Amino acid sequence: MFLGKLNKFTWRLKFAYYYFDESGDPRILGHHGKNLLQEGSVSKTFSVGYVEISNPHQLLVDLEKLRKELMEDEYLQAVPSMRNLKNGFHANKDCAEVKEKVFKLLKKSDFEAYIIVARKNESVFRRKFNMSDKKLYKFLVAELLKNRLHLYSEIDIYFSEMGNVVSVNNMTEALNDAIAKFQQKWGKENNGKIRVFLQQPSHLPLLQVIDYVLWTVFRVYEKNDFRYFNFIREKIKLVHDIFDVQSNQFYGTFYTEKKPLEQKNWSPISG
Repeated sequence: MFLGKLNKFTWRLKFAYYYFDESGDPRILGHHGKNLLQEGSVSKTFSVGYVEISNPHQLLVDLEKLRKELMEDEYLQAVPSMRNLKNGFHANKDCAEVKEKVFKLLKKSDFEAYIIVARKNESVFRRKFNMSDKKLYKFLVAELLKNRLHLYSEIDIYFSEMGNVVSVNNMTEALNDAIAKFQQKWGKENNGKIRVFLQQPSHLPLLQVIDYVLWTVFRVYEKNDFRYFNFIREKIKLVHDIFDVQSNQFYGTFYTEKKPLEQKNWSPISG
């Protein structure tokens, strides 16, 4: 754990790195207002998450070492997806043998993951975001970070590029919203230094880590499959199911170490 037991408003570690990505499709409507969600042609959720790392060097070295070993593995040479490995790992495309190696590496690595899940509902998305992907993404980032930005004196935040939805301006606005929400709730200002960067996952391997972590949560919500999530669950410190109105119509459900994301605690999505 990176957090200590000192006063959470005054104690700061010096530096941290956050690596952001998303999973699922934010769309609900298609051409001529067709509801893609009802016809089952898009994901039932859209999630945003990040991994928090204080010293990324070792994990970068380990990922690159594993990637090179797998690229040179004679047993895997004939697997078509191995061609994509030259650009890095991708949970949705990597073959089972690659996934196994990556998950075992992640399990022993030093990072924490925080994720927010938006169950897709046309009336909610229309009312809150006017069906705008940019507004949705900005809102999820702000909600996820509103209690996390004061913890460090300096934070470098890397976002995975996503068309015009993830821009420096939009993400800076999200961070400002997060800081404002924290100040409004606790009356504390955040004077830390925060830098925002946009990158392609192929250019920044630690974005591939959050891709893998998000994929495990995606499997839970979309496939009712807890296998991969359970394997690295100790790394995932928060899953905020923000629109789970069955639990709480205002805040949704917070899955943490005290209330883990498990079959018995979780409300599956119909459809």
